[in-house]
Amino acid sequence: MTISIKDWDRFVQRLGSVSKKAADELRIWVNKQGGLISIDRQALIDYAYALATKYGEGTSALAASWYDAVAEASGKFLPPAEAAATATYAETAKAVNGVLKTSDNVEMVAGAVERLVKMAGVDTTVKNAIRDGAQVAWIPHGDTCAFCIALASRGYQDASRRLVQNGHAAHVHANCDCTYAVRYDDYTTVAGYDPDQYYEMYADAEGYGSQQKINAMRREFYAENRARINAQKRDAYARRRALESSAAEELDT
Repeated sequence: MTISIKDWDRFVQRLGSVSKKAADELRIWVNKQGGLISIDRQALIDYAYALATKYGEGTSALAASWYDAVAEASGKFLPPAEAAATATYAETAKAVNGVLKTSDNVEMVAGAVERLVKMAGVDTTVKNAIRDGAQVAWIPHGDTCAFCIALASRGYQDASRRLVQNGHAAHVHANCDCTYAVRYDDYTTVAGYDPDQYYEMYADAEGYGSQQKINAMRREFYAENRARINAQKRDAYARRRALESSAAEELDT
């Protein structure tokens, strides 16, 4: 079975829209409070936790529904997928405090919340795949970073505890629409996914260890896409200013 690009894109975009919605709400709330320097840290953590819980339940539900759909299409009769738990309060506090140690940029805090929300969906796929003895592969989507290319180059692999660190699926990061695909045989795949192509990119990168190769790929990607990346930064800045303006208008009314 081949999962069409259209169906995969729809699933990934729905997941991404949920995590990005959480990040946007964090930005709006912070701007309404007058910026990070005006917010009590406890209040910030409380709000971040509320968002991680609310929207994390959304990504885990979407991932569970997709998991069940793939199982059914594959002719597998399995127990319904179990939605993974959302981030705990302690995990949320650690993420927020970790950002604030080095930055007072609201974008960094929003990214931390986005990652926590995304994590619930990825956890759902991985934990159910482990339960059912399935395989998973990290599928790039959109502007894929060097780190995700390296993960994608591994192809499908048996889901196991080595994919989990500290109770969660490893490798999840913010500003990324890549995620795991699941399969129950050696033939199912996502249309267009070519791990050999990604492995060639990884293998051809300079360096000897994985970190050296990933860093080399990052430099190469940045050099090739500098103009596009700068345009994206300008768009992100314009979006942030629009949110700030909207928050200011609401305060004036």
